[in-house]
Amino acid sequence: MTTRRIPFAATFASVLTLAGAGLAGLGTAQAASLPVVNMAAVEAAADAEGLDGNLPALGDDASTRLIQQALRARGFATGVDGWYGRRTTAAYAAYQRKLGYSGINANGLPGPSSLTRLGAGRFTVSHVVSVGSTNDRYGGKRVNTRTRRMLAAADARLAWSLSLAQGSYCFPGCAAASAHTHDGGGVVDVSVAGLSATQRWQTVRALRTVGFAAWLRTPADGFPYHIHAVAIGDPDLWQSNGGTTNRDQVGDYYRGRNGLANHGPDNTPAPYRVPFTWWEKHAGL
Repeated sequence: MTTRRIPFAATFASVLTLAGAGLAGLGTAQAASLPVVNMAAVEAAADAEGLDGNLPALGDDASTRLIQQALRARGFATGVDGWYGRRTTAAYAAYQRKLGYSGINANGLPGPSSLTRLGAGRFTVSHVVSVGSTNDRYGGKRVNTRTRRMLAAADARLAWSLSLAQGSYCFPGCAAASAHTHDGGGVVDVSVAGLSATQRWQTVRALRTVGFAAWLRTPADGFPYHIHAVAIGDPDLWQSNGGTTNRDQVGDYYRGRNGLANHGPDNTPAPYRVPFTWWEKHAGL
């Protein structure tokens, strides 16, 4: 079975190879004239748009329509409206299953391989998002390469070091304590032990700056103090229970909410809020 993930060191070479195979037989002019799907913008939208509807400001609509058109052409039911919502997620997951993927690899979020195959002869892919290795570590906790790089970038903005209380891909080990949000990739909990109130908020701001949806959880929320962070646009966001809580938390974050079941207001003070972004946009990738 063809794997959905591409090792980080070979990501771009692999995608170029796939793209070349998909464009085989096309003339140079025809290949150059194909429209382009911005994968990073689509991934961010697929997270943020599921809960409350389309968000044209994310800049994914033209790319999402190309994906929707390609899915429809292959017989998968979805609208062609630029909204990467539940229906498009279900259609993409069905397409992934038809390719032979299952579980986390059929979560309805595009991976580089499946997206390149979907676009063969129809579109090319830019701003490729790859999780890299799913067995990297940060502070002793399991994360993927993309998340590790994001954490390192946030860490570099602080005078103290980030310490993780919980990593990613921890199904079934931490599912019960995390509402399944850590089952797949891109989700971590950051310890705030020993930090002052100001340092806690500065840590939230640093995480948000590099592309995490992040909140300080407090006893008032029903949790011990910690920071919950979701890597926006991570293709491996997945829950074994079939839920989308982690993705919907990104939608909450975009709209200034708390990412909890009550969808209440974000408790983050204004000086520690930043514009919505994702890793590839922040890093200029």
